[in-house]
Amino acid sequence: MSERVAVRKTYKLFIGGKFPRSESGRSYLVQSANVSLASRKDARDAVVAARSAVKGWAGATAYNRGQILYRIAEMLEGRRDQFVALGVPADEVDAATDRWVWYAGWSDKLPQVYGGANPVAGPYFNLSAPEPTGVVAVVAPETPALLGLVSVIAPAIVTGNTVVVAASPAAPLAAVTLAEVLATSDLPGGVVNILTGRLSETVPTLAAHMDVNAIDLTGVTDAELAAELEVKAAENLKRVLRPVPVDHDWSADPGLGRMTTLLETKTVWHPKGV
Repeated sequence: MSERVAVRKTYKLFIGGKFPRSESGRSYLVQSANVSLASRKDARDAVVAARSAVKGWAGATAYNRGQILYRIAEMLEGRRDQFVALGVPADEVDAATDRWVWYAGWSDKLPQVYGGANPVAGPYFNLSAPEPTGVVAVVAPETPALLGLVSVIAPAIVTGNTVVVAASPAAPLAAVTLAEVLATSDLPGGVVNILTGRLSETVPTLAAHMDVNAIDLTGVTDAELAAELEVKAAENLKRVLRPVPVDHDWSADPGLGRMTTLLETKTVWHPKGV
Protein backbone atom coordinates (compact mmCIF):
# COMPACT_ATOMS: atom_id res chain seq x y z
CA MET A 1 0.00 0.00 0.00
CA SER A 2 1.51 3.32 -1.06
CA GLU A 3 1.95 6.15 1.42
CA ARG A 4 -0.82 8.73 1.19
CA VAL A 5 0.11 12.16 -0.13
CA ALA A 6 -1.40 14.91 2.04
CA VAL A 7 -3.61 17.49 0.32
CA ARG A 8 -2.01 20.87 0.86
CA LYS A 9 -4.51 23.59 1.64
CA THR A 10 -4.57 26.72 -0.49
CA TYR A 11 -5.59 29.85 1.44
CA LYS A 12 -7.37 32.22 -0.94
CA LEU A 13 -8.24 35.89 -0.75
CA PHE A 14 -11.50 37.08 0.81
CA ILE A 15 -13.29 39.58 -1.43
CA GLY A 16 -17.00 40.37 -1.53
CA GLY A 17 -17.84 37.47 0.78
CA LYS A 18 -16.18 34.95 -1.54
CA PHE A 19 -12.78 33.25 -1.67
CA PRO A 20 -11.20 33.92 -5.07
CA ARG A 21 -7.65 33.05 -6.03
CA SER A 22 -5.45 35.99 -6.92
CA GLU A 23 -6.13 37.07 -10.49
CA SER A 24 -2.37 36.78 -11.05
CA GLY A 25 -2.44 33.09 -10.13
CA ARG A 26 0.47 33.59 -7.74
CA SER A 27 0.92 32.12 -4.25
CA TYR A 28 3.64 31.67 -1.65
CA LEU A 29 4.37 28.98 0.92
CA VAL A 30 3.60 29.48 4.62
CA GLN A 31 3.65 26.60 7.14
CA SER A 32 3.38 24.03 4.32
CA ALA A 33 0.28 25.76 2.92
CA ASN A 34 -0.19 27.81 -0.24
CA VAL A 35 -1.26 31.41 0.39
CA SER A 36 -2.54 33.64 -2.41
CA LEU A 37 -0.30 36.55 -3.39
CA ALA A 38 -2.64 39.47 -4.06
CA SER A 39 -2.04 41.83 -6.97
CA ARG A 40 -2.90 45.47 -7.51
CA LYS A 41 -6.01 44.38 -9.41
CA ASP A 42 -7.09 42.26 -6.45
CA ALA A 43 -6.76 45.37 -4.28
CA ARG A 44 -8.94 47.37 -6.69
CA ASP A 45 -11.51 44.56 -6.78
CA ALA A 46 -11.60 44.56 -2.98
CA VAL A 47 -12.31 48.31 -2.93
CA VAL A 48 -15.19 47.83 -5.37
CA ALA A 49 -16.63 45.12 -3.11
CA ALA A 50 -16.20 47.29 -0.01
CA ARG A 51 -17.87 50.28 -1.67
CA SER A 52 -20.84 48.21 -2.82
CA ALA A 53 -21.39 47.08 0.77
CA VAL A 54 -21.26 50.55 2.37
CA LYS A 55 -24.91 51.52 1.85
CA GLY A 56 -26.38 48.36 3.32
CA TRP A 57 -23.95 48.09 6.21
CA ALA A 58 -24.04 51.76 7.19
CA GLY A 59 -27.81 51.71 6.84
CA ALA A 60 -28.22 48.72 9.17
CA THR A 61 -29.27 49.51 12.72
CA ALA A 62 -26.51 49.74 15.29
CA TYR A 63 -28.25 46.97 17.19
CA ASN A 64 -28.10 44.68 14.15
CA ARG A 65 -24.39 45.38 13.62
CA GLY A 66 -23.80 44.51 17.26
CA GLN A 67 -25.68 41.24 16.84
CA ILE A 68 -23.47 40.29 13.89
CA LEU A 69 -20.25 41.13 15.75
CA TYR A 70 -21.43 38.98 18.62
CA ARG A 71 -22.15 36.17 16.15
CA ILE A 72 -18.56 36.50 14.91
CA ALA A 73 -17.40 35.99 18.50
CA GLU A 74 -19.57 32.86 18.75
CA MET A 75 -18.10 31.40 15.56
CA LEU A 76 -14.56 32.26 16.60
CA GLU A 77 -15.10 30.52 19.93
CA GLY A 78 -16.16 27.40 18.04
CA ARG A 79 -12.98 27.44 15.95
CA ARG A 80 -10.63 28.00 18.88
CA ASP A 81 -8.74 24.74 18.37
CA GLN A 82 -8.22 25.48 14.68
CA PHE A 83 -6.43 28.74 15.47
CA VAL A 84 -4.36 27.06 18.16
CA ALA A 85 -3.31 24.45 15.58
CA LEU A 86 -2.05 27.31 13.39
CA GLY A 87 0.20 28.49 16.20
CA VAL A 88 -2.01 31.19 17.74
CA PRO A 89 -1.75 30.95 21.55
CA ALA A 90 -5.01 29.84 23.20
CA ASP A 91 -5.14 32.91 25.43
CA GLU A 92 -4.81 35.14 22.36
CA VAL A 93 -7.77 33.41 20.69
CA ASP A 94 -9.78 33.98 23.87
CA ALA A 95 -8.73 37.65 23.99
CA ALA A 96 -9.68 38.11 20.32
CA THR A 97 -13.10 36.55 20.97
CA ASP A 98 -13.65 38.82 23.96
CA ARG A 99 -12.67 41.84 21.87
CA TRP A 100 -15.39 41.10 19.32
CA VAL A 101 -17.87 40.97 22.21
CA TRP A 102 -16.52 44.25 23.63
CA TYR A 103 -16.97 46.10 20.36
CA ALA A 104 -20.37 44.49 19.78
CA GLY A 105 -21.50 46.05 23.04
CA TRP A 106 -20.49 49.54 21.86
CA SER A 107 -22.45 49.39 18.61
CA ASP A 108 -25.63 51.06 19.89
CA LYS A 109 -23.98 53.07 22.66
CA LEU A 110 -21.33 55.02 20.78
CA PRO A 111 -23.83 57.41 19.14
CA GLN A 112 -25.06 58.37 22.60
CA VAL A 113 -21.53 58.97 23.88
CA TYR A 114 -20.11 60.63 20.78
CA GLY A 115 -23.23 62.49 19.62
CA GLY A 116 -25.98 64.44 21.30
CA ALA A 117 -27.72 67.80 21.65
CA ASN A 118 -25.52 70.91 21.68
CA PRO A 119 -26.36 74.05 23.68
CA VAL A 120 -26.72 76.99 21.26
CA ALA A 121 -27.95 80.56 21.45
CA GLY A 122 -31.27 80.98 19.71
CA PRO A 123 -34.53 79.08 19.24
CA TYR A 124 -32.97 75.99 17.67
CA PHE A 125 -32.29 72.34 18.31
CA ASN A 126 -28.68 71.60 17.43
CA LEU A 127 -28.01 67.86 17.18
CA SER A 128 -24.76 66.07 16.33
CA ALA A 129 -24.69 62.44 15.21
CA PRO A 130 -21.76 60.26 14.18
CA GLU A 131 -21.73 58.66 10.72
CA PRO A 132 -19.31 56.19 9.16
CA THR A 133 -16.46 57.51 7.01
CA GLY A 134 -16.98 54.88 4.29
CA VAL A 135 -14.34 52.53 2.89
CA VAL A 136 -11.31 52.07 5.14
CA ALA A 137 -8.04 50.43 4.06
CA VAL A 138 -6.30 48.70 6.97
CA VAL A 139 -2.73 47.39 7.28
CA ALA A 140 -2.88 44.70 9.96
CA PRO A 141 -0.06 44.32 12.53
CA GLU A 142 2.21 41.29 12.33
CA THR A 143 1.94 40.44 16.01
CA PRO A 144 -0.16 39.43 17.78
CA ALA A 145 -1.47 37.84 14.59
CA LEU A 146 -5.11 37.34 15.59
CA LEU A 147 -5.71 39.83 18.40
CA GLY A 148 -4.00 42.60 16.45
CA LEU A 149 -6.08 41.81 13.38
CA VAL A 150 -9.38 41.84 15.30
CA SER A 151 -8.36 45.05 17.07
CA VAL A 152 -8.10 46.94 13.77
CA ILE A 153 -11.08 45.38 11.96
CA ALA A 154 -13.74 45.44 14.69
CA PRO A 155 -13.64 49.19 15.52
CA ALA A 156 -13.87 50.07 11.83
CA ILE A 157 -16.89 47.92 11.00
CA VAL A 158 -18.89 48.30 14.21
CA THR A 159 -19.43 51.96 13.34
CA GLY A 160 -20.71 51.18 9.84
CA ASN A 161 -17.54 51.37 7.75
CA THR A 162 -16.41 48.66 5.35
CA VAL A 163 -12.77 47.58 5.18
CA VAL A 164 -10.08 46.25 2.89
CA VAL A 165 -7.43 44.59 5.04
CA ALA A 166 -3.85 44.00 3.95
CA ALA A 167 -2.80 41.08 6.16
CA SER A 168 0.77 40.82 7.40
CA PRO A 169 2.83 38.75 4.91
CA ALA A 170 4.48 37.00 7.85
CA ALA A 171 1.22 35.94 9.51
CA PRO A 172 -1.42 35.39 6.82
CA LEU A 173 -2.95 32.12 8.02
CA ALA A 174 -4.73 33.64 11.01
CA ALA A 175 -6.12 36.37 8.72
CA VAL A 176 -7.56 34.02 6.10
CA THR A 177 -8.86 31.62 8.76
CA LEU A 178 -10.61 34.60 10.36
CA ALA A 179 -12.13 35.24 6.92
CA GLU A 180 -13.61 31.73 7.07
CA VAL A 181 -15.18 32.71 10.41
CA LEU A 182 -16.58 35.95 8.95
CA ALA A 183 -18.04 34.13 5.95
CA THR A 184 -20.21 31.99 8.23
CA SER A 185 -21.26 34.65 10.72
CA ASP A 186 -24.05 36.64 9.00
CA LEU A 187 -21.64 39.42 8.00
CA PRO A 188 -22.76 40.77 4.60
CA GLY A 189 -20.36 40.16 1.74
CA GLY A 190 -17.96 43.04 1.10
CA VAL A 191 -18.01 44.49 4.61
CA VAL A 192 -14.62 42.88 5.31
CA ASN A 193 -12.21 42.03 2.49
CA ILE A 194 -8.82 40.45 3.22
CA LEU A 195 -5.75 40.49 0.97
CA THR A 196 -2.63 38.42 1.57
CA GLY A 197 0.76 39.03 -0.01
CA ARG A 198 3.31 41.83 -0.23
CA LEU A 199 2.36 45.10 1.44
CA SER A 200 4.58 46.97 -1.00
CA GLU A 201 2.36 45.78 -3.85
CA THR A 202 -1.18 46.21 -2.52
CA VAL A 203 -1.04 49.00 0.06
CA PRO A 204 0.20 51.81 -2.24
CA THR A 205 -2.73 50.99 -4.53
CA LEU A 206 -5.13 51.31 -1.59
CA ALA A 207 -3.50 54.53 -0.36
CA ALA A 208 -3.84 56.17 -3.77
CA HIS A 209 -7.33 54.80 -4.55
CA MET A 210 -9.84 57.61 -4.93
CA ASP A 211 -12.71 55.49 -3.58
CA VAL A 212 -10.98 54.78 -0.25
CA ASN A 213 -11.97 57.29 2.43
CA ALA A 214 -9.50 56.46 5.19
CA ILE A 215 -6.37 54.38 5.69
CA ASP A 216 -5.11 52.78 8.88
CA LEU A 217 -1.33 52.28 8.71
CA THR A 218 -1.11 50.40 12.01
CA GLY A 219 0.94 47.48 10.67
CA VAL A 220 3.41 49.49 8.56
CA THR A 221 6.85 49.13 10.16
CA ASP A 222 8.89 50.81 7.39
CA ALA A 223 8.97 54.56 8.11
CA GLU A 224 9.83 55.38 4.49
CA LEU A 225 6.86 53.35 3.21
CA ALA A 226 4.57 54.98 5.77
CA ALA A 227 5.60 58.45 4.59
CA GLU A 228 5.04 57.45 0.97
CA LEU A 229 1.57 56.14 1.80
CA GLU A 230 0.61 59.35 3.60
CA VAL A 231 1.56 61.37 0.52
CA LYS A 232 -0.58 59.13 -1.70
CA ALA A 233 -3.46 59.33 0.79
CA ALA A 234 -3.36 63.14 0.65
CA GLU A 235 -4.47 63.09 -2.98
CA ASN A 236 -8.12 62.74 -1.96
CA LEU A 237 -7.77 63.92 1.65
CA LYS A 238 -8.05 60.47 3.20
CA ARG A 239 -8.14 60.27 6.95
CA VAL A 240 -4.89 58.63 8.08
CA LEU A 241 -4.21 56.59 11.22
CA ARG A 242 -0.45 56.46 11.68
CA PRO A 243 1.53 53.28 12.53
CA VAL A 244 1.75 52.15 16.15
CA PRO A 245 5.00 51.04 17.85
CA VAL A 246 5.89 47.38 17.32
CA ASP A 247 5.75 46.87 21.09
CA HIS A 248 2.20 48.23 21.36
CA ASP A 249 0.20 46.39 24.03
CA TRP A 250 -2.81 45.02 22.16
CA SER A 251 -4.14 43.33 25.29
CA ALA A 252 -4.76 46.69 27.00
CA ASP A 253 -8.15 48.43 27.06
CA PRO A 254 -8.56 49.65 23.45
CA GLY A 255 -10.63 52.69 24.36
CA LEU A 256 -12.86 54.53 21.90
CA GLY A 257 -10.16 56.19 19.79
CA ARG A 258 -10.15 53.76 16.90
CA MET A 259 -13.92 53.94 16.56
CA THR A 260 -14.26 57.70 16.79
CA THR A 261 -11.35 58.40 14.44
CA LEU A 262 -13.21 56.59 11.66
CA LEU A 263 -16.42 58.56 12.12
CA GLU A 264 -17.70 61.80 10.63
CA THR A 265 -19.96 64.06 12.68
CA LYS A 266 -23.10 65.45 11.07
CA THR A 267 -24.71 68.42 12.83
CA VAL A 268 -28.33 69.39 12.16
CA TRP A 269 -30.08 72.64 13.09
CA HIS A 270 -33.84 72.64 13.55
CA PRO A 271 -36.07 75.48 14.71
CA LYS A 272 -37.91 75.01 17.96
CA GLY A 273 -41.68 75.15 17.93
CA VAL A 274 -43.46 78.02 19.64
